[in-house]
Amino acid sequence: MLKVRVIPTLLWKNFGLVKGTGFDSWRRVGPVLPAIKVYNQREVDELILVDIVAHDTGDEPDFESVNDFGQDCFVPLTVGGGITNLVQVQRLLRAGADKVSINTAGYENPGLITEIATRFGAQCVVASIDVRAREGGGWRCFSHAGGKDTGRDAIEWARELESRGAGEILITSIERDGLMVGYDLPLVESVARAVRIPVIASGGAGNYEHMVAAVSEAGASAVAAASIFHFTEQTPAGAKAALAAAGIPVRKSFQTDEPV
Repeated sequence: MLKVRVIPTLLWKNFGLVKGTGFDSWRRVGPVLPAIKVYNQREVDELILVDIVAHDTGDEPDFESVNDFGQDCFVPLTVGGGITNLVQVQRLLRAGADKVSINTAGYENPGLITEIATRFGAQCVVASIDVRAREGGGWRCFSHAGGKDTGRDAIEWARELESRGAGEILITSIERDGLMVGYDLPLVESVARAVRIPVIASGGAGNYEHMVAAVSEAGASAVAAASIFHFTEQTPAGAKAALAAAGIPVRKSFQTDEPV
């Protein structure tokens, strides 16, 4: 079994970080750069930074800010939001991103996934899927930060993304986002069983036990979270310790004099 990653998610709106519930009711939680510097000291494996309004503005990704963030980020950084073409991906990678997260553009131009994977490698492509549960079972995919029903089935879309070259899947339950009631385990398990690439569980983590369950019960390869790290005393280092105590392999913690 590959070592499981603990990945804080940073939601970027305009000039700062926000946290919401169900992809709505956004609450400001501070600027981006200090958060990145803190996470550098907190034994995280990676960071995910997503511009949640880029799909609405039609503007280019903020390459200058990503460059600033990248200079102070010492763990792998995934950047998402507003990416629509290969040139933007190249500029983000040059600015300091290690991977890109594609969501809305994937529905509008599925070939973009293949283009990125072909040019930069599958490991560069994190295919993001935001879903809501469907009456009668299953899950439906939403784009535009959860604002638009694509009509696509989550499991079928995950399989297509894999076939198009995605290196991993970030699966998020919109309904559980920010509630800290636990991941949607049937969702995570269904996606993990449907594809052979790593699956990152997202949406709903409220304690370490939720993270353990996402891996040991649902088959996630990584756990992403935001509220648990912003609004509780629980830490990424604590999450890794809990995973390790449950017999789940995690990446070795580095030594630091800073509090974790």
